[in-house]
Amino acid sequence: MLHSIILHSSMVLSESKKTLKLAFPIIFGELAQMFLHIMDTAMVGAIGYKQLAASALVMNVINIPFVFGIGITISVSQMVSLASGQNNKKLVSHYLYNGFWLCAAAAILISFGLEAGKNIIFHLDQDAEVAKLALPYLQLMGLSVIPMIMFMALKQFTDGLEHTKTAMMLSIISLPLNFFLNWLLIYGNWGFPRLELIGAGLGTLITRTAIFIALGLIILYHGKFRRYIAVRENEWKLRLATIKDLLKIGVPASFQISMEAGAFAMSGVLIGTISAIDQAAHQIALSMASLTFMVSMGLSQAASIRTSNALGRQNFNAINIIGKGAILMALVYGSLCAITFIVFKNQLPFIFNKNAQVIEIAGYLLLFAALFQISDSVQAVSAGLLRGIKDVKVPTWFIAIAYWVVGLPLGCLLAFYYKMGAAGIWTGFIAGLTFSAIFLSSRFFKVSKRMKLLFNTSNKTPK
Repeated sequence: MLHSIILHSSMVLSESKKTLKLAFPIIFGELAQMFLHIMDTAMVGAIGYKQLAASALVMNVINIPFVFGIGITISVSQMVSLASGQNNKKLVSHYLYNGFWLCAAAAILISFGLEAGKNIIFHLDQDAEVAKLALPYLQLMGLSVIPMIMFMALKQFTDGLEHTKTAMMLSIISLPLNFFLNWLLIYGNWGFPRLELIGAGLGTLITRTAIFIALGLIILYHGKFRRYIAVRENEWKLRLATIKDLLKIGVPASFQISMEAGAFAMSGVLIGTISAIDQAAHQIALSMASLTFMVSMGLSQAASIRTSNALGRQNFNAINIIGKGAILMALVYGSLCAITFIVFKNQLPFIFNKNAQVIEIAGYLLLFAALFQISDSVQAVSAGLLRGIKDVKVPTWFIAIAYWVVGLPLGCLLAFYYKMGAAGIWTGFIAGLTFSAIFLSSRFFKVSKRMKLLFNTSNKTPK
């Protein structure tokens, strides 16, 4: 008995290391993209808190449709990983082509929708000056959705093949490029016009376009992808059945992450009705929580890719062990983040703003962010594991209940009825994320166990 436990624990740790090795480049890539946003926030915040609040308003408005588009791209890595597990290079190439054009169409529709509905920012009961500053920034960020989602589609292809370093390097290179463009365009250095918030939007648009083009050229011409490009003559054809397969994964994945992003975005709008100072403080705390969440997302994607590949190989025992290792890492990582937020709550806000009131409120909100770090990491990884085994419908309902039935309503009740303000909204998040973590992790172990039993039963030969 003891020997079995030790052996099982050893296998879990071994699979954890493999998942972490795959996750590291994804995490660095995610962090690099997050740092682009933090960089914009910090450089804009140096101008004034109203520009910071305008930036926050735009991100809250744009986040739901943008994240929905990112969710569609997830289907590419899932189907590519499954085909790779079956060692079917033609199917991998076919999913690349169909997935890319599906994501491109989604990106264009999202960008067009943001442009058509841009005036919504004047009807959200926000500070009038903040809304006026936000409009041109919203237009530029809406346009930059197109190259970003197309980049993500290609990134999901390379990630699905476990070539995760390619996109990571481009994401890291984008940091100094974006910083330099911001330095020129936000502050008007080297003779460039001082464009402030508009400059940040232009810098983001140029940076996103550059990394998309670069990744596209690498996939087309680099040797490691040649075997998939070589079969394009027969496989690069749009097929309705393939699009449907991608949408079966992409749409629920989009709803899952959109409902989470939407709840956080709605919280920003609600807090904006309290005051611009509260909104700026909320944006600072949310930026830090979003930064730590990028690591959880990296773990989630790596675990999802590995379970999808194992599903392609019909190795159901590996699926269970990979899941245990990933959730264990989520627990450890979430605990470390919580400790960091508590210890440095008074120092971290200074990265973004120097206003004393903003700093005080942001430091207070970081305590609430610390409380949901563990549950946030566990629920993200569990959702990824479930996507890896193609279980997406029931988890989508769990996530909807967690955020829109538990988290946000409770937050509103505490914030406005019990006069807790921004702290009430964040308390609601703690409740919602805890609900999500418990139900999603339980669901993964239940479904993976059932899949293993069904497979073993179907493969038993009669005596």
